[in-house]
Amino acid sequence: MRKLLLAALVLVSGLRAEDLFNGRDLAGWELITTPAATAASACHVRPNGVLLLDGKPSGYLQTTATHANYRLHVEWRWPGSPGNGGILLHIASGPKDRVWPLSLQVQTKHKYVGDLLPMAGISFGEPLAPGLKVPARPHIAPDSEKPAGEWNTCDVVCRGDTVEVTVNGVVQNRITSCSVAAGHIGFQFEGVPYELRHLTLTAL
Repeated sequence: MRKLLLAALVLVSGLRAEDLFNGRDLAGWELITTPAATAASACHVRPNGVLLLDGKPSGYLQTTATHANYRLHVEWRWPGSPGNGGILLHIASGPKDRVWPLSLQVQTKHKYVGDLLPMAGISFGEPLAPGLKVPARPHIAPDSEKPAGEWNTCDVVCRGDTVEVTVNGVVQNRITSCSVAAGHIGFQFEGVPYELRHLTLTAL
């Protein structure tokens, strides 16, 4: 079914979806953690194109290439108890917040899926929610996260300085005037294992 949907997208739009993860190894990716760890020790390729991230030490896995103007499709699940993770967009050089890079985070943390977090100084035009310990723009629709153990889908459209986030078919956030509009794509993890699959990118 997924291959048919991707083929339909190519036929209708003339655009071609690219697999960011080849399902065999971590070619095209690099691991950044504190303390430093090897990718082989923290990331494991599973059958059927699944990538397991151990969650320890805290850090992120990012593409070696940079991207702008794209549609990103991601599927993730918590194999055990749900925890904290995120999709990092527009990772750029600059100051860091602890180990987290200058980037825009699509939150996949349990109960906060679809929130947008400006990391290490990134800004955008929409207001942040007041009084939060971690600055964020909360998701705008009722929670659409699936239970632990089930696969979630996240589709992100980055076009110029705008970003729109859809979780399991529900539009959950949209921001404009993002101060960074290109960079690496990454996956943040903080202590709890989670799995990824079907990481595809379509240039717009």
